[in-house]
Amino acid sequence: MTEFELPIRQDLIGHTPYGAPQQAVRARLNVNENPFPPSIELREALAEAVSSASENLNRYPDREAVQLRNSLSAYIERETGVSIGIDRIWSANGSNEIMSQIFSAFGGPSRSALTFPPTYSMYPEYSRNSFTQLLSVDRDINFGIDVESACQAIVELRPTLVLIASPNNPTGNAIAIHDLETIIECARVNQALVVVDEAYAEFRRDIESTAVRLIDKYPNVIVTRTLSKAFGFAGGRVGYCLTSTSEIVQTLMLVRLPYHLSALTQAAAVTALAHDFELREQVSILREQRDRIVSELHAMGLDVAPSDANFVFFGTFPDRHAIWQGLCDQGVLIRETGPDHWLRVSVGTPEENLLFLDSLREVIRASH
Repeated sequence: MTEFELPIRQDLIGHTPYGAPQQAVRARLNVNENPFPPSIELREALAEAVSSASENLNRYPDREAVQLRNSLSAYIERETGVSIGIDRIWSANGSNEIMSQIFSAFGGPSRSALTFPPTYSMYPEYSRNSFTQLLSVDRDINFGIDVESACQAIVELRPTLVLIASPNNPTGNAIAIHDLETIIECARVNQALVVVDEAYAEFRRDIESTAVRLIDKYPNVIVTRTLSKAFGFAGGRVGYCLTSTSEIVQTLMLVRLPYHLSALTQAAAVTALAHDFELREQVSILREQRDRIVSELHAMGLDVAPSDANFVFFGTFPDRHAIWQGLCDQGVLIRETGPDHWLRVSVGTPEENLLFLDSLREVIRASH
């Protein structure tokens, strides 16, 4: 066979695909999933919805996903009290695809995006893939965003996109609404879009503290959300965004792939949204379990970042990998991410959380 050198883009050489370990362990607490599987009732409803949708699998799905967007609009009004028409709602295969579309539509060569690390590890990849320059202003010692520094960077660096994860991943803390408003107003004056990544919004402590309440007040806001976390729909791959103007949605449509959301995905998502009453009960349990984990970690003498999410960021360890490996050896899989010496654990079922805490105590004792 003739030798052939694969013409890989130079900026991709040496990189590895994004992903976290997927291992068969007793407690998989590394990717912030909802640990509760769908109820029997929901599974039966999903089976019926998917079966009905399959009758027309020979036809392309609704490329505008109108029924799904109507369901999302109704859910957001139930969850936040804010009414948003479907002309300002867009959906895709997970909030990852939403974010990729945002970078494709508003990023690109000669444009930049401002982030606040430590934060979601996919932001650099969205930037790289769209040839958007990535800028950053580090968070403070408590993982908060210094508003004055953020606004100074917006004025001086003139980014097209400002990305704020709230609650932030991997640290779990949320930005105060008044601080967020200050940044949004600064960005508006400097012609920047603010993308507020609310993948974990349903777990927030202050139910009023969502950027959804700001999209009618400012013209430059996109709020991204997902069904993967609180809804326990990670396998369904559905995310969405809520926007200040319909023009933003129309622009995202320019860069979508044809018929990007399958008919089966749309039918399943509509059904899941109709069962959000199950979500509320599960979220309540996960919040209580999160706070219990935080309390237990404090009792061990560990540092713990305040969390408004379904995970907890804790440390510090001279060798965090040794702690991670020790837990993995006992059947508990958590995540090595963010700054050195810190670890992140997802909130699992009460039984999984107990296993994690007992295993962590044993690993720490063995390391001393």
